[in-house]
Amino acid sequence: MSTHKLGIDIDGTITCPTSFIPYINRSFNLNLSLKDLTIYDLSKIIGISSSEFNNWMKENESDIYSNAKLVDEHVMAVLNKWYEEHKLIFISARSQDYLDVTQNWFSHTKVPNHHIELIGSHNKLEAVKRHDIDVFFEDKHDNACDISEECDIPVLLFNTPYNQDPVPKKVIRVNNWQEAQNWVNFYINHEKN
Repeated sequence: MSTHKLGIDIDGTITCPTSFIPYINRSFNLNLSLKDLTIYDLSKIIGISSSEFNNWMKENESDIYSNAKLVDEHVMAVLNKWYEEHKLIFISARSQDYLDVTQNWFSHTKVPNHHIELIGSHNKLEAVKRHDIDVFFEDKHDNACDISEECDIPVLLFNTPYNQDPVPKKVIRVNNWQEAQNWVNFYINHEKN
């Protein structure tokens, strides 16, 4: 079997997109649920400035990342199987400051990986190109579109209320990791023939 390089975002892709919600609700006395997160910019949903939100993130980020739950019951089985067959390269917008927290989380949850890269920015194009990624997995709409178009690779976009804008042809919407696995298996088999 040929090895593929799978590029995988962390937050909202392998971790549950609701990870931030309990912290936001507690801090801002809100009662948000995932269906309320209709845009990616949480500061607009909360009703605070970007700088206020950035300060709040600095105070809470470490806890949020440390305690994040896996997105669904399929993710571990899929990643464990792929770990044997492909290269799993995690590329996240998280700051390099959270590398220890991130590596501890991967170790604690036993999420298999070949490489973790925290780029400190939502612009993942350079990292995707540098690692020669074959398929990318993402939850942020504009990232998915940019990566698919700029790198000319398929990007699997995990459906959430905040990423419902139209997508280009190479962005494929999936609802869970089982659907992602089915799509990738079909894609790889089709590629071989």
